[in-house]
Amino acid sequence: MIVAQTKQVQTKRRKFPPILFIFLGLGCWFLFPRVQGMLKINSGIGSIGNRSLIAEKLTSDKQKGIEAFAKGDYQSAIASFKSSLLQQPNDPETLIYLNNAQAGNNALKIAVSVPIGNNLNVAQEILRGVATAQDEINQKGGINGKKLQVEIVNDENNPEIAKKIAQELVKDPQVLGVVGHNSSDVSLAAAPIYQRGGLVMISPTSSANNLSGIGQYIFRTVPTTKLMAEALADYAVNTARKTKIAYCYDSQSPGNISFKDEFVAAFVSKGGRFIPTVCDLSTPNFNPDLAVSEAINSGADALFIASHVDRIDAAVSLAKVNQGRLALFSDPTMYTVKTLQVGQQAVNGLTLVAPWHPQVNPYLAETMRQRWRGTVNWRTATAYDATQAIIAGLQPGTSRDRLPQALHNPGFTVSGATGALRFAPSGDRIGNPVIIQVQSNGSNYQFAMLSKTP
Repeated sequence: MIVAQTKQVQTKRRKFPPILFIFLGLGCWFLFPRVQGMLKINSGIGSIGNRSLIAEKLTSDKQKGIEAFAKGDYQSAIASFKSSLLQQPNDPETLIYLNNAQAGNNALKIAVSVPIGNNLNVAQEILRGVATAQDEINQKGGINGKKLQVEIVNDENNPEIAKKIAQELVKDPQVLGVVGHNSSDVSLAAAPIYQRGGLVMISPTSSANNLSGIGQYIFRTVPTTKLMAEALADYAVNTARKTKIAYCYDSQSPGNISFKDEFVAAFVSKGGRFIPTVCDLSTPNFNPDLAVSEAINSGADALFIASHVDRIDAAVSLAKVNQGRLALFSDPTMYTVKTLQVGQQAVNGLTLVAPWHPQVNPYLAETMRQRWRGTVNWRTATAYDATQAIIAGLQPGTSRDRLPQALHNPGFTVSGATGALRFAPSGDRIGNPVIIQVQSNGSNYQFAMLSKTP
């Protein structure tokens, strides 16, 4: 009985009219390019325009642009993204998506990995630098006739997430280079994966010593920790005349550990004295009152605060308890809008070292200020430089293997926000930092440049 029913079904199948298969074939042939384009758009771990990663900047026009982009309707996407930028001109995600839509399918692709999930301000600072460089090169016609496309990825400043991201980006042959990651612990976790996979990673913000010399595919556009620590130690001893300093840092941050070791060594070598105290910002029961009291009672005349970028609040709490009793110093991590907004009077006079300040390149700083409707900081500048380095490195040849060769060429140089950009054989950026101080500007506070180190 079962056999008979099977034969009957097979007989019915043979009775479908041949014209139906012709229509089905024509339909698949017509739809295949569009489906193929959608697969290409949605195959990544991040977004090139098919979804929003920054919910706070999502206008109705931006949502329309995203929906059009996902369908491969680039012209509608372009119109919607332009309209959204008129409403949210400081949204770097939309500018990147606009350029991606204008690039279409015939583009050169890179990725940028930022901590959108848990540090949106820092993520947007980095994205603004990438977006500026992308927009500039695409307005000029692109790289050897091909426009630049940028995939945005959210790593949440999480080393484990960054490892997975690195693995996926390495597997995507279209990705020619990566701008990222933000914090040193995240970059250190991802760097070996990029190195093994033969994909260039240029961190715009990671300063840990251990990142130097990992391999030929790993670079960064910030000066080394040693160089920055020496510059700040020299200022503390010889200009600020502070000779006894206590140190508070985050033991869970490789970048903080690197800076602590280098700064203490430089400070002592210049005639200063390190005052040993127990002050770890990462401990769950961290007590700022006890930390400041211990430093003062031990004879310190200054306090160095080194915070992980995701734990700025703990560092600011020290400044509030201090109330100006000890001179305050810090590394580039504290150069954030949050430091000024939360710290206010408590951080007035805080002196820190950073890779860049708007006064280093006033013309570009003003151009960026007008574009983004506000002052930009060093993360935007070094992300701009990282993107510029990839753009220049792709000029001789647009392949993963050719890019590190170009970047390591002794004659390689590109004009960036922080000056002429060149790399040492270790992958570190060759350049000098600046000394910056928080100063009162009427009712507000700002980061003012004190000096540029020679």
